Amino acid sequence: MANANTTALASALSKAMASIHQRGWCDGTGGNFSCVLEREPLLLLMAPSGVDKGSVEPRDLIQVSAAGAVVAGKGKASAETALHVEIVNSCGAGAVLHTHSQAGTLLSQWALEQSNPSEAFAQSQLELRDLEMLKGLEGITTHACSVNIPVCANDQDLPALSKRVRPLLAGAPHGVLIAGHGLYAWGRNLGSAVRHLEILEFLLEQRWRRLLLDALIQRPQAI
Repeated sequence: MANANTTALASALSKAMASIHQRGWCDGTGGNFSCVLEREPLLLLMAPSGVDKGSVEPRDLIQVSAAGAVVAGKGKASAETALHVEIVNSCGAGAVLHTHSQAGTLLSQWALEQSNPSEAFAQSQLELRDLEMLKGLEGITTHACSVNIPVCANDQDLPALSKRVRPLLAGAPHGVLIAGHGLYAWGRNLGSAVRHLEILEFLLEQRWRRLLLDALIQRPQAI
């Protein structure tokens, strides 16, 4: 981590991960987080795989190539680096944050089950609408709207998963859900990625609580 910009970014990413961990969005060794250090050739600053993301110090971060090779630092790159690279390349993202929150994991699986769960690599979407917090997403200026977060079936073949996610990214509201796995949120820099993550996690929390409330009061669901 030789230059001042890299040092500052490492400090900011470490603090962001600690905050995300404290909120219960990446328990255990869950989650993976990246920031773009260079675009040509692509170089990502990431947390190493298999560690508690709440206690990663700036010096513990690794630098990873677009091919997933560790070029600086100690530790193993996440198997999900391929999906980070896809989001960076397709969306022009400067940071990608992946969480395993209860709401994101639950709703992603539920949304897929509502569509066509028998399909081998099913896709669906989750609608979020009419909430003031939607205005925290870049490009949205009113609560009177809706967004659809794409939901893609999980796959341990990450290059294959990345290819299936690719066509879903263009219309995504700075986030995509992997069923039973969680949320990937991004932004043009780390600050906007953190904001989008917080907004989307809030909206996901609201969505499952709304489903629970409707069930408790036996409110008829609109068809």
